[in-house]
Amino acid sequence: MEWQGEALILAARPHGEGSAIVDVFTRAEGRHAGLIRGGFGRRLRPLLQPGNMAQIGWRARLSEHLGTMTIEGGRAHAAELMSDRRALAGLSSLCALLMITPERQAYPRLYDTVQVLLQAFDDEHIWLPLLVRFELALLEETGFGLDMSACAATGSQDNLTHISPRSGRAVSAAAATPYLDRLFALPAFLRDPQAAANNADIAAGFELTGYFLERRVYQPVGKTLPQARQRLLDVLHR
Repeated sequence: MEWQGEALILAARPHGEGSAIVDVFTRAEGRHAGLIRGGFGRRLRPLLQPGNMAQIGWRARLSEHLGTMTIEGGRAHAAELMSDRRALAGLSSLCALLMITPERQAYPRLYDTVQVLLQAFDDEHIWLPLLVRFELALLEETGFGLDMSACAATGSQDNLTHISPRSGRAVSAAAATPYLDRLFALPAFLRDPQAAANNADIAAGFELTGYFLERRVYQPVGKTLPQARQRLLDVLHR
């Protein structure tokens, strides 16, 4: 069994004498792990920073085996963003969140979303709203997408301003008025890609996606949201 392809490095941990077990995210194979011999050596370790792109070859005798990987370096996003604390925190959060995806299950649309986001990290006005949209896409791709098509109370498709924490469905401004303290704000940029997003919108977006990621994706498997995501929020609030 073997495959080759472009991959995003998600995580690497030491194994044995200088080797590394590496998690990557690919378009065709999804999240996939493998052993890279010498991965924590001087030559290969810089390639294995989370957020870097690489060409990966994976091989195993049987499909259920961990398998071994070979690696050729690609674009080093982590190194490029080293001087931008906020963008580096965003990249770390992205990689950490992708670790929740089931191993060896392809998510081509999510992979394409990730690639668009990676190309945008040089402009905070673009990557921050894209990162919130990525979290929304992660919810959808893992089977817990929010329904922002119509008001849960009235069926109206107009002026949708909130999300119900119980149903994950949109609520119109008129229907939301009596229950504002129980609902999440729905920033306009999450429904309209052309809408502007200010700091308050970004914060509201992360609050919304974080709630549903924690309740619907992480808690059911006994996990909590990754610390890298919280570090990003802490950096953004400074």
